[in-house]
Amino acid sequence: MQIGVFAKTFPGSEPAGVLAAVRDTGFAVTQFNLACAGLPSMPDAVPDEAIRAIDAAGKASGVGLIALSGTYNMAHPDQAVRDDGLRRLAVIIETAARLSIPLVTLCTGTRNAEDQWAHHPDNGDPSAWADMAREMEKALLLAERHGVDLGIEPEQANIVTCADDAMRLIGEMGSRRLRIVLDPANLFEQANHDEARAIVAAAVERTAGHVSLAHAKDRFADGRFTTAGQGVVDFADFIARLKTSGFDGPLVTHGLSAQEAPGVARFLKEFV
Repeated sequence: MQIGVFAKTFPGSEPAGVLAAVRDTGFAVTQFNLACAGLPSMPDAVPDEAIRAIDAAGKASGVGLIALSGTYNMAHPDQAVRDDGLRRLAVIIETAARLSIPLVTLCTGTRNAEDQWAHHPDNGDPSAWADMAREMEKALLLAERHGVDLGIEPEQANIVTCADDAMRLIGEMGSRRLRIVLDPANLFEQANHDEARAIVAAAVERTAGHVSLAHAKDRFADGRFTTAGQGVVDFADFIARLKTSGFDGPLVTHGLSAQEAPGVARFLKEFV
């Protein structure tokens, strides 16, 4: 299991400098964001020179690019907004293929029109799931065309909230290209150590064989997010269960500052 970090943890818009910081902080792989190459995260186009710069920076730093962010609100109440997001996702998927990045990470969305990571009371309406599923079908056609996997992450504020939702969507889509990103801190809102351990353990078991990427973020008992090792998530148990399930992919941390990154890298390496 390789330990990684979100590239956006580090400041800068030049891939060489960002990926050197990833390496120097103790991480082997990264989940990349095109903002780290001076572009919008979901651009209209990616110039050839940007592709060359990212590729050269990856090779020079030795840092593996294991995922590329492609998040837009797949359940936005406005179809025109969803159409624009899908158009930009096509650019991301093609970029991932050109850079040999195997996974594009998604956001299954929310009816909240202002923030794709914020809950909305209408998220539980069947129409929200239906709109998201139609977006996913279109996205998977693009992914299959380019040989790239798509990663959905169970997230309390989104349409796919839990492991069962993720497995339901995989079953409905019927595509081997649809995979799971598992972040233990996104599986609950408030829990003590024992409750969190049980929720995370059940999710690992439920999603076994379908996880391509694990995240390492933590949460306090009162629901506030924090860096890995500071909250109620039992990372020793989480990582051990991932290994038992057959997962040997990357474990990528985020939700931390550049200054905190070296300590989190050392913490996670204790368990892998």
